[in-house]
Amino acid sequence: MDPVTLYQFELCPYCHKVKAGLEVKGIPFKKIEVNPTTKKELPPLPEEAPKKVPVIQTNGETVYDSSDILHYLDKKFNDKVHYTPADAARQKRSEEVDQWVDDEFTYALPTVIYGTWREALRAAQITARTSNFGPIENLKVRAGGSLIMYAISKRILKKRNKTDGHKWVVEDLEQFEEWLGSDDFIGGDEVSLGDVAMHGAVTCVKEFPIFAEIMGRPKMAAWYNRVQAIRDANRAN
Repeated sequence: MDPVTLYQFELCPYCHKVKAGLEVKGIPFKKIEVNPTTKKELPPLPEEAPKKVPVIQTNGETVYDSSDILHYLDKKFNDKVHYTPADAARQKRSEEVDQWVDDEFTYALPTVIYGTWREALRAAQITARTSNFGPIENLKVRAGGSLIMYAISKRILKKRNKTDGHKWVVEDLEQFEEWLGSDDFIGGDEVSLGDVAMHGAVTCVKEFPIFAEIMGRPKMAAWYNRVQAIRDANRAN
């Protein structure tokens, strides 16, 4: 099979989710950083596809949407680690957690990495440093990005009827720990789609103070390190 090409933004949690999946499986891949403004680096996409990352190309096929990509990888690279638990109940929970990460946790995180002016300023600097912006765009992001990010944080809180981003994130972490229970992974003894999705989202905020808060929770830290160990052991790049 041809190598995998991942089209991504460095600070996109859905892209980190795909990278986690690729590394857990030990699939070699190359990254193409997409300009968040022009997105000119993206390959041709089907008419119905949104023009956004993540996108992968391999073996003459183009796949978009993070969950669809991981399902595709699990099917095509079926000689490697599987994300789909054999147990039906575990499989259902894994799928539910994956969807929850996409629809809930990834919306809570921006409210703590952009939630104050200081946090938003830091996020703008990291975005400018890690993203594929041209020189002028880079300056604009460094100068005014914090205003936009702060506004985004407040808009998310209002839309979700929340007032405290940190409280929201803590509640989500407690929910994930409840699902995890006494098991090593959401999939039980084996890593699953739900683990991959959550690990990607948490890894995305590694440069922000919230990561230290997450890792300050013993149960979350132990789970995170277990998944990270699999990624490190299997990583093909």
